[in-house]
Amino acid sequence: MPMSSSPAVVVASAAVVALAVANRVLYKLALVPLKSYPFFLAQLTTFGYVGVYFSILYVRYRAGVVTRDMLALPKIRFAVIGLLEALGVAAGMSAGAMLPGPAIPILSQLIFSVLLLGKTYSLRQIIGCLLVTSGVILAVASGANDGHLLSGVKLIWPLLMVISSAFQAGASILKESVFVDGAKRLKGKRPDIFVVNSFGSGFQALFVFLLLPLLSNLRGIKLAELSGHLNGGAECFLNVGESPIDCGGAPFLPLLFIFINMAFNISLLNLVKMSSAVVASLTATSAVPISIYILSLPLPYIPQGAELSASFILGGMVLLTGLILYNLPQSSKESKTD
Repeated sequence: MPMSSSPAVVVASAAVVALAVANRVLYKLALVPLKSYPFFLAQLTTFGYVGVYFSILYVRYRAGVVTRDMLALPKIRFAVIGLLEALGVAAGMSAGAMLPGPAIPILSQLIFSVLLLGKTYSLRQIIGCLLVTSGVILAVASGANDGHLLSGVKLIWPLLMVISSAFQAGASILKESVFVDGAKRLKGKRPDIFVVNSFGSGFQALFVFLLLPLLSNLRGIKLAELSGHLNGGAECFLNVGESPIDCGGAPFLPLLFIFINMAFNISLLNLVKMSSAVVASLTATSAVPISIYILSLPLPYIPQGAELSASFILGGMVLLTGLILYNLPQSSKESKTD
């Protein structure tokens, strides 16, 4: 594997971590005014991002950054990416709880990158990934007892989150394959990230639209009630109308989340382009314990804190050890086998 410690990758990784933490915290804050409308927020981001991404793609095309050859790349992979992400949304939405799902893509992506991209990993890198996964599970599970961050978690929810994360992992590896294969088709130049973002999001929105009856049912919203729910969500998002629900904090908090979430998605895909899906997943996963710690503190609109146990600190230390181990400089022997 190519080295992933160049200055540009380090800077991109730092940006991903910072934005990942902000994304998780702001999502929690955005649901304060939209606590009764998380489904509306999910659909707003899914369908809204398509328009934003294609608008940016058009501007970059007019500026000459995106070429006709990039736009002519085969669309079948984008369709599969969209399908996998839509299925990931369906499985993740049915989980209905914040679980250590971000740990699962790391292991899934190792497997998919070997099978689909023909990559190989050293024993040190595999152990590093396992340590990161274990660290995240320890950190999140620190709240699994009464009085902590997570309580009363049933087995079905982690299983559904595993399925959701596996779909997302497959989509991430396919995005990496688009960059790798695109470089061959474009004579060494990798496709622009907004080509991948735009077409991937477009197909995801299409499949989510087709799955709307299922998705709404998973959230306890009957199909006949869907339009009313979306209208209510829009009123609460804009903080207009006579909603019986307190929508204080809207539209500022949801808009701030949407802006940061979009920036996070772009920065994460940029890191995939610069390095690999596994490196990007490891980087984003390192933000999980930081996010949990911040969310345990009293915050605006969320004044109640949460207790963290000693296993949270242990999990953070294990995760950090795994990250260091994965990113240690390669020996000449490892370089030959990677």
